[in-house]
Amino acid sequence: MNLLSYSSPKILDGKDKEFAIIVFVVLAGMFIASLISCNLIFRKFFIWDLGGFAFEQSVGLLPYPLTFLVTDVISEIYGKKKANLVVVSGLFASFFVLLIVSVAGAVEATVWSPVSDVDFDHVFGQTAVAVGASMAAYLLAQFIDVRIFHFWKRVTDGKHLWLRNNLSTIPSQVVDTSAVLVLLCAVGELGWDRFGTLLVNGVLFKSLVAAADTPLIYVCAGWMRRRFDLLEGQEIEF
Repeated sequence: MNLLSYSSPKILDGKDKEFAIIVFVVLAGMFIASLISCNLIFRKFFIWDLGGFAFEQSVGLLPYPLTFLVTDVISEIYGKKKANLVVVSGLFASFFVLLIVSVAGAVEATVWSPVSDVDFDHVFGQTAVAVGASMAAYLLAQFIDVRIFHFWKRVTDGKHLWLRNNLSTIPSQVVDTSAVLVLLCAVGELGWDRFGTLLVNGVLFKSLVAAADTPLIYVCAGWMRRRFDLLEGQEIEF
């Protein structure tokens, strides 16, 4: 079998190229916004009762699955290099936000400030820990996701999008959840007694989300294939 038979990339120009760039920028923006949101809101935890099984998780998990959906769409349509570019951009954006938050925390609040230094530190004081832990896990998980996605794309000859979507996202989410919890427990942000529960809940939650977002990636990828007149599995270049 010719593993590359799903065709070479389609090179765009003119209005198609302009539109492809706009869509790429929007997807990249969604990715970066979701990633940064995760790091800023992660300290609040909630319980989600799903059919009698209660998930105890950080609210930072709510936007995080979107980052994997976006990278899978970009991987499918724009290719591996563009997906890795977005991943690296998210890394730099997160550290830049960390720098801004650190400077804001170092500036002393006025006596009439609605948000005091104590309030600010209570919400954002552990942002450095969050970013350090999540970035280490994030880099590993996202690069694993992109590599596994394209591995299955080659093996399946560009077919069976549902397979590469789930078999790339679920393993990378397991890696991400495990790495983040280990790092947060190691620095004392979470107790080790919560590790097992949060790990199981996190893996189950992310696996369910990965399966649930499969129709979304079919809708997004299908629309873009029709818009740019692409063959099944074909990517675009600009």
